[in-house]
Amino acid sequence: MPSGLFGIEHSNRSQNDHWGKNCFNSSFPAATASYMMENNIPAIYISLDIVNGRPTVVSREIPIRDVFNCGELHAEQLYFAFESVYEPYQEYSFDAIDGIDLVIKDLNGNFLSPLEVKLTVLPDNTTYKKPEDCWGSEMVVRSATTSYCALGMYDAVKQEARAVRELFEDACASIQSWDNDFEMTHKIPSLCNSIDEFQKRYFTRQKPLLMQTLWKTQGKSPLLAEQAFDIVVWSDYAFSRLFVDSSYDTTSTMSRPMRASARLARCLWELSKSGKIRVVDIYRQMAFGNQTDKEFSVPGNRWKTYVASPRTTRPILPKETVNSIIQDGYIELLSPERRFDQTLYFTVRNQG
Repeated sequence: MPSGLFGIEHSNRSQNDHWGKNCFNSSFPAATASYMMENNIPAIYISLDIVNGRPTVVSREIPIRDVFNCGELHAEQLYFAFESVYEPYQEYSFDAIDGIDLVIKDLNGNFLSPLEVKLTVLPDNTTYKKPEDCWGSEMVVRSATTSYCALGMYDAVKQEARAVRELFEDACASIQSWDNDFEMTHKIPSLCNSIDEFQKRYFTRQKPLLMQTLWKTQGKSPLLAEQAFDIVVWSDYAFSRLFVDSSYDTTSTMSRPMRASARLARCLWELSKSGKIRVVDIYRQMAFGNQTDKEFSVPGNRWKTYVASPRTTRPILPKETVNSIIQDGYIELLSPERRFDQTLYFTVRNQG
């Protein structure tokens, strides 16, 4: 059954599922990425480099083929498994790991890539009054994303577990209680230093983790900008800087970024010792009084300090591209009470 979305021919979602609440937010980005892949349009790639000896986030471009890790396969030769477990990472955890927004597989069932997917508007409330080249997009991050970040980082360096352990041993071995607010607050600087050293040594092993599709409006209006869509892909290493960098602003109690940094350091250290941990237990235990499903959020003004691409001012896909991503007639399946659906619905109708 056709999905009505570009490139998504094989999926674990039914045709109606793609257009439903909470599903369209990942189905539409997957179709947008497929469209860009088939038209050889690269995404913005936010990755980590070492500049003057310091881990530094830089902006490049990356082919969607590299994001999907699909070689020469075309979109119709891929299987889009939404909200699924990336099973190759299960070997690192005694307890069942969470699903991630999108798992790319080939039609033989081989796992290719796990991706968290975001669909966010540009600008957000913190940046819409600023000049257009300063607009940013808010990003809310789930704890599943940070656990996949840790598992993916270890997966890429598991052959060098002994060296990884040595990087974290001094900071981690002396910790008496990983859920003690007072102790952990004081340990954060040394834990973050260990993450820095790890990333300086292994930054060439980073890989795509989060695929953020942007839709740009005319300021705060519901109308799409003329250049309306683009994709920002975050590597696992660059994504981690969103919380590690903030953790250096040490407060007297554990902030959400500090909590995320401590969890990452602990996962990498314990994996380097034994190759298998209880991921879910670690995340549940190290809650520090905060809800455990939401890890942290990044407002648009801070997001923009990491995403330094001119393509955020002029996204690469014009608004008419929606007519190629969404097939004729399917726009009627959207729910105009949702803001993005409403914008797409009236954009297409007005073009007609």
